Amino acid sequence: MSQITPAQQLFDLTGEVALVTGASSGLGRRFAQVLAAHGAKVVAAARRTDRLKDLAASSPNIAALALDVTDTKGIPAALDEAERAFGPLTLLVNNAGIASGGRIVNTAEGEWEQVIRTNVDSVWHLSRAFAERIIARKGAGAIINIASLVAGRVGLSSASYAISKAAVLHMSKAQAWEWARHGIRVNAISPGFIASEMTDDYLASPAGQEMIRRVPQRRSGQPSDLDGTLLLLASAKASGFMTGAEINVDGGHALA
Repeated sequence: MSQITPAQQLFDLTGEVALVTGASSGLGRRFAQVLAAHGAKVVAAARRTDRLKDLAASSPNIAALALDVTDTKGIPAALDEAERAFGPLTLLVNNAGIASGGRIVNTAEGEWEQVIRTNVDSVWHLSRAFAERIIARKGAGAIINIASLVAGRVGLSSASYAISKAAVLHMSKAQAWEWARHGIRVNAISPGFIASEMTDDYLASPAGQEMIRRVPQRRSGQPSDLDGTLLLLASAKASGFMTGAEINVDGGHALA
């Protein structure tokens, strides 16, 4: 029997260099803080760089990076800049995303394209560029894609958002299958309704309150509810034999 690794070592991320997109607020900001608190060097990326300044100032393990994930041509230069901060990247958290509120026939002109560019195309291009670097240096790494409960529950959100997150789930499996032989693990987290700038107004509305009553745990989630899942998938010691997995963190909502 192999030696038992204490939990504090199991989730020690010392030596990992992570890029977290959409890190200026909400889940992305929390992800950056949690990874840094467990020893990883973290490049927190977002368009709203003013919001990243205090995040970077809060820890010597966090650096700020201006990044528009929809600018796919700028990705190589952005990754170069990220690696100048702390060295070669070993972990990518594809968190950046937007939600829209329209049904299909009411979707505003250009909204579908914007959602797909932000939620799907960025994951494709960033993951590919990240993987190319890992493969070129014959290293190892991990990608954590942030999907959603609504990827499998049409009707809980706008169609464009649900479709985009379903694409992220399937992409995660394709990435996992292709890159496993290169030492790259790819897994997805599917959160339920988590309190954030994106969801706060909805959760406070009558419709949101009614939705919460249908969640088996009878509550919405907090960003901290994702801490353990993030650390599990980020740590090669904890999840070295996991790839292509989806983990629901939704209070049982997928069962309802």
